[in-house]
Amino acid sequence: MSNLFLYKMIRPLLIISTIVIAFSLDQVVGKEKEYYAATNDKGVQEVEITGDNYYFSPDHIIVKVNIPVEFKIKKNSVGIVPHNLIVDALEAGIFISESIKIEPRVIRFTPTKIGKYSFYCDKRLLFFKSHREKGMEGMLEVIR
Repeated sequence: MSNLFLYKMIRPLLIISTIVIAFSLDQVVGKEKEYYAATNDKGVQEVEITGDNYYFSPDHIIVKVNIPVEFKIKKNSVGIVPHNLIVDALEAGIFISESIKIEPRVIRFTPTKIGKYSFYCDKRLLFFKSHREKGMEGMLEVIR
């Protein structure tokens, strides 16, 4: 086989592979997925949050103002790296500072003001980047 024949055979595969990989990375990196909290039969908005390996899932949570919210937070892996969930939005009636463990924890609050509020992990090891700086943060959006 000639080099030209191989080039003509392999080139389309390389182009298709590059497009597929680029599209896949675009879907994963830097994209927030909005998660609307579901309301249970008691009128409480429920959200399950997983925090682990420098991420939160979901990382963009939408809840309604003046309706109780229940976060169930947990860690996926047994690893030794500690994580927590911080929301410091006193102006909206929200202050959370909880460790994330394998065993799920339930956090209850009622948001009192419409707006967007950051949540994050503030853990840091010595002089390394904080977990928030490594991408472990998200957005709590309170709507009408």
